[in-house]
Amino acid sequence: MGLRSKLGLIFLLVSSLAILVLCVAVYTQAESSRLDRTRGLADERIKAAAQTYDQNGVEILGSRLDDPAVPEPLREAVQQGKRATFKTGSPNPKMWAAVEVKDGRILSIVQDYDNEDPSMNALRRALIIGGIGTVAMVALVSVVAAGSLSRRIVAVAGTARRIAGGELDASAVETIGQGNRNKDEVHALATAIDSMASSLRGQLEAERRFTADVAHDLRTPVTGLLTAAELLPPGRPSELVRDRAKVLRGLVEDLLEIARFDSGFEQADLENIGLGAFVGSAVGRLRMQQAIAPDDVVVRQDGPEATVSTDSRRVERILANLIVNGLRHGKAPIEVNVHGRTVEVVDHGPGYPEELIAEGPRRFRSGMAERGAGHGLGLTIAAGHAKVLGAELTFGAAPTGGALARLVLPPAPETESTHNF
Repeated sequence: MGLRSKLGLIFLLVSSLAILVLCVAVYTQAESSRLDRTRGLADERIKAAAQTYDQNGVEILGSRLDDPAVPEPLREAVQQGKRATFKTGSPNPKMWAAVEVKDGRILSIVQDYDNEDPSMNALRRALIIGGIGTVAMVALVSVVAAGSLSRRIVAVAGTARRIAGGELDASAVETIGQGNRNKDEVHALATAIDSMASSLRGQLEAERRFTADVAHDLRTPVTGLLTAAELLPPGRPSELVRDRAKVLRGLVEDLLEIARFDSGFEQADLENIGLGAFVGSAVGRLRMQQAIAPDDVVVRQDGPEATVSTDSRRVERILANLIVNGLRHGKAPIEVNVHGRTVEVVDHGPGYPEELIAEGPRRFRSGMAERGAGHGLGLTIAAGHAKVLGAELTFGAAPTGGALARLVLPPAPETESTHNF
């Protein structure tokens, strides 16, 4: 049940209860007034009858002397010197009135008390019809009011989801369209979300500037370090220095690539390719560059060849990062499955961390201890290239265990020619 339904139901229940209490109170008051009138009429009759009897000894207005049917509570009240009335209960209610006359005798009058009084029946019908009509009107008003509140909250929630998806310029206050005129709780929530988004923008911008500055500042000294390492005399220490220098240069190049993504100016150089054949060729080149054993990376194509419109360099970079990540942090063999426009890279290691699956890769965030240490740049770069391509890159768990990365590429336009690799 959504907020709109809950609020509408609460308003309806509260209003229905209030209307019910009001109707019962009105009806009870009317019944009490009717009873008072009947008592007053009976009292006037017994008073007139007692005066006539005391003067003339004549019983009038249907009065009777020493009626044995007089209720005991009424008899006791009269014996105490009071003129009193008494109403008996169902099934045949009656109104009694009695008073003590001369000679110490009791003069009484009795009349029927009709529960089905026409005026009370009319009042009961009016209260029922009016109550139902009022509840219907309140229900309509509550639905409209709850709907307005619900729409504003849903709009704020939608803006929050857009911000979580990376659209940090979205404004919740502008979305609800209230400006500074309405200072209710929804406006306060929207203002808080906008403040959070502004703070997040500042933090991300600081992180991006830090990444770009570090990469640019390190590029020149790392290049000089690598050149100097090549001049060292042959030997195991020199090999270790050169190896670490190459790793450091790779890290700097990755940071520079991420900085280019952050700039927002990266564009894809699109061409049509046959995906299955291209993936096979790209994996073959990766095996030669990284000295990977043929059995460590297996390529399978399921179904006919699909043509996609994409940037082949970026697709190859994505595949390389996914495969290298699987070999480094997972377990061989790495399975590369091509099905239509979808490429899946599966390893047989402990799988991706739950945080990465839920939120996607982040720079400088390493995976689980079981998958080894890392900087989190390889998958971040792969996600950056996928975004430039307009492709969908998701991470999950393989049905047979291990990590699963799925890349879905956009199709090629039908009007363009296809270039197969």
